[in-house]
Amino acid sequence: MTRSKTTPEEALAYHFEPRPGKYEITASKPMATQRDLSLAYSPGVAVPVQAIAANPETAYDYTVKGNMVAVVSNGTSILGLGNLGALASKPVMEGKAVLFKRFADVNAIDIELDTEDADEIIKAVKLMAPTFGGINLEDIKAPECFIIEQRLKEICDIPVFHDDQHGTAVICAAGLINALEISGKNIADVKIVLNGAGAAGIACLELVKSMGARHENCIMCDTKGVIYQGRTEGMNQWKSAHAVVTAARTLEEAMVGADVFLGVSAKGAVTPAMVASMVENPVIFAMANPDPEITPEEAHAVRADAIVATGRSDYPNQVNNVLGFPYLFRGALDIHARAINDEMKIACAQALAKLAREDVPDEVAMAYGRKLSFGRDYIIPTPFDPRLIYTIPPAVAKAGMDTGAARRPIIDMRAYEASLKARMDPTASILQGLHARARQAQARMIFAEGDDPRVLRAAVAWQRSGLGKSLVVGRESDVKEKLEAAGLGDAVRELEVVNAANARHLDAYKDFLYKRLQREGHDRQDIHRLAARDRHVFAALMLAHGHGDGLVTGATRKSAHVLSLINNVFDARAEHGAVGVTGLLHKGRIVFITDTLVHEWPDEEDLATIAIRAAGVARNMGVEPRVAFVSFSTFGYPVSERATKMHKAASVLDRIGVDFEYDGEMAVDVALNPDQMAAYPFCRLTGPANILVVPARHSASISVKLMQEMAGATVIGPILSGVKKPIQICSTSATVNDILNMAVMAACKVG
Repeated sequence: MTRSKTTPEEALAYHFEPRPGKYEITASKPMATQRDLSLAYSPGVAVPVQAIAANPETAYDYTVKGNMVAVVSNGTSILGLGNLGALASKPVMEGKAVLFKRFADVNAIDIELDTEDADEIIKAVKLMAPTFGGINLEDIKAPECFIIEQRLKEICDIPVFHDDQHGTAVICAAGLINALEISGKNIADVKIVLNGAGAAGIACLELVKSMGARHENCIMCDTKGVIYQGRTEGMNQWKSAHAVVTAARTLEEAMVGADVFLGVSAKGAVTPAMVASMVENPVIFAMANPDPEITPEEAHAVRADAIVATGRSDYPNQVNNVLGFPYLFRGALDIHARAINDEMKIACAQALAKLAREDVPDEVAMAYGRKLSFGRDYIIPTPFDPRLIYTIPPAVAKAGMDTGAARRPIIDMRAYEASLKARMDPTASILQGLHARARQAQARMIFAEGDDPRVLRAAVAWQRSGLGKSLVVGRESDVKEKLEAAGLGDAVRELEVVNAANARHLDAYKDFLYKRLQREGHDRQDIHRLAARDRHVFAALMLAHGHGDGLVTGATRKSAHVLSLINNVFDARAEHGAVGVTGLLHKGRIVFITDTLVHEWPDEEDLATIAIRAAGVARNMGVEPRVAFVSFSTFGYPVSERATKMHKAASVLDRIGVDFEYDGEMAVDVALNPDQMAAYPFCRLTGPANILVVPARHSASISVKLMQEMAGATVIGPILSGVKKPIQICSTSATVNDILNMAVMAACKVG
């Protein structure tokens, strides 16, 4: 499996553009009028203030407390980078905050405390606790992390959770449940060896003991060897709690006859000989990051029967904390929990283990580019499984209610699960799936505009992300100069730069183009100018001759002009069935608007074709199409000659017979708003439309650009559909990420 590589320049650009940092705060209530302001602040705000003073529990009803977590760190143990201080930890804590939002719709804010004094941290968190529904401690070194968490649990009436400890422990426990089931072993009987007596290691061992592992069967090791009863060197109260009576003194000795190895230590800590000394069907969780204690290849070379998990995404069975903490907090917040207790953590682990044993939806398998089914290479769910959000929190919430941790129990669990499904953001999983498919395809992607720094950065990202091979059309000296200016000078050796003026296939390209255009007024000189001097035409010729698998262009010229140039090589006109479909991603929804590229003023037959092409694009992206032919009128009123064709387009689809939902004509609010649609019970759509077929290209362009500029929607497209080869045309305002996404569309042949 190809491992994605990023450069320091790319990482800094990601955090800097389009604005510094990884999140911003937006108001959830109107703030436009004097009345709005008087309700939001003085005098209206006095009413909820008095209600909360009278009954503190109502803070969950009238403020964000019930869906707000503080991500707190002092930067003393950053990601394996060590003690770099509070300020340096801020990018990591911002990242944790956005993961909470992305995976479980939990609002989170990062707080970096500039002190290494545990008492000061305890006091600070205690004082700010009324603001939040939960506290996530992060990247605080041991042993202070143990002291801080334990004391805060005692004095705070909201969940306090150190993810470095318990997040890893929960996912490890989930994987262990399934690994032991596959190997036919009982947790009470197995010998477990853990290497790494830090925060995560101690939490892992404590949790598996809570789940039934026997103390005398568990051996903990640190850098000085086995933690045995009577040892004095390098000990503390947390290690001492796990000391056992044993003759083993080294990790190598401890591993003999072991059933399970849990590693949260360092690269290379486990040798093949150690693995060979384990019993039949050994379980090896080598979770050191970024490199495991032993790789799966090394372990399987000596023990084909081993079940191996790591912390890496490029190996099966990734122990990834993001499978745990967002959903633990989601469940805890939704019952207004006083704490996250062991029973809630075990419930989370058991729910994760159960989910891995269930059939994996096709869209999840497609996202990872391989078939996933419960077994030795799939014992832990994948982070982008959409079922996590409505499977794990209910289990956590129920455990919290059963153990008395809930202030406000959930009465209707089915309704709760339905509300969790509504929190899902389908757009992220759609893009994840497309990127996985592109990585599997390994396309040779032609980037036509090698003189544009954005395109060059996208080409570098394409190759370094393991998505395929980048072919850049341009002059090598120019490409090198621009890459160096972007801080990517070393990348020029990685890219294949193709200069149209001296390309080895140029004569063949010109012969092809002359045969195609000779009866359209082009002589040999015209053909030479087109093929050798216009990068868009040259790139299209490369694609037509199989010298690349996909083409991305349009970042430097208007899309209509680029399309006219491509038409010299391909039949990408309206009369040939070509269509432009633009995807808008906004607030967890995806809506396709079409035609945004090809048809200037389509008639009803064209509109039907457009709908069919757009439905194909939607399905190729994992979205089940619901088409609305939109206008300013709805089902015949107000009467308008220009709306008639929108009504007739639906009749054309009736005649053709298609396998997707459609209706029209209707206004946009009726198409997108279920409450508005409810006024027309005869409407054939079963839910809000996700494809809007509009009357003309100008209305499509206005709609897309209005959403982009006013609402901040992410634009994907226009996606060119109905052309023999995969060609995607970006907008001139495209960012590096936009260009990369369009390359992914081309690789996946979405059009």
